[in-house]
Amino acid sequence: MTILFPSLAKRDSVTNRGHSNSELFTLTYGALVTQLCKDYENDEEVNKQLDKMGYNIGVRLIEDFLARSSVGRCHDFRETADVIAKVAFKMYLGITPSVTNWSPAGDEFSLILESNPLVDFVELPDNHSNLVYSSLLCGVLRGALEMVQMAVDVRFAQDTLRGDNVTEIRMKFIKRIEENLPAGDE
Repeated sequence: MTILFPSLAKRDSVTNRGHSNSELFTLTYGALVTQLCKDYENDEEVNKQLDKMGYNIGVRLIEDFLARSSVGRCHDFRETADVIAKVAFKMYLGITPSVTNWSPAGDEFSLILESNPLVDFVELPDNHSNLVYSSLLCGVLRGALEMVQMAVDVRFAQDTLRGDNVTEIRMKFIKRIEENLPAGDE
């Protein structure tokens, strides 16, 4: 039997409480993904479940983010990208991805993560080559942005667990979601 995810062999010494909290989160996430791999027959179904869980987290997390960050409404997709990278990722994962690879139309960009805290201690076995281990992040981004009236497509374009040098999350703006207020509530 192959140990699927958390590999403590890569563990460095813990020097502060914040570091140990992030390790606990990483290992807990690894246990969740391991259990999903046992519960579902193929990686694609595990990816869907992780995305769905992430979406549900994002729908709820946006309220906490808006309350704690004091960030106002973004005026365009570029501003949204900057807030996601510089405020949200820093606040919740302790990293600041770079925003790059904008499409000419300005409706698509990449978040480049030099390090992904979800994959610390992780080694994917060969029999899980289609698993997108961190797809929870795509769901979180989709769910949170939907709550602020933005429909987006979010996917992994590169992943260090698959041998790429960086982790790249590709985000594409689909449309602004109109709020459907009941008659008389406008």
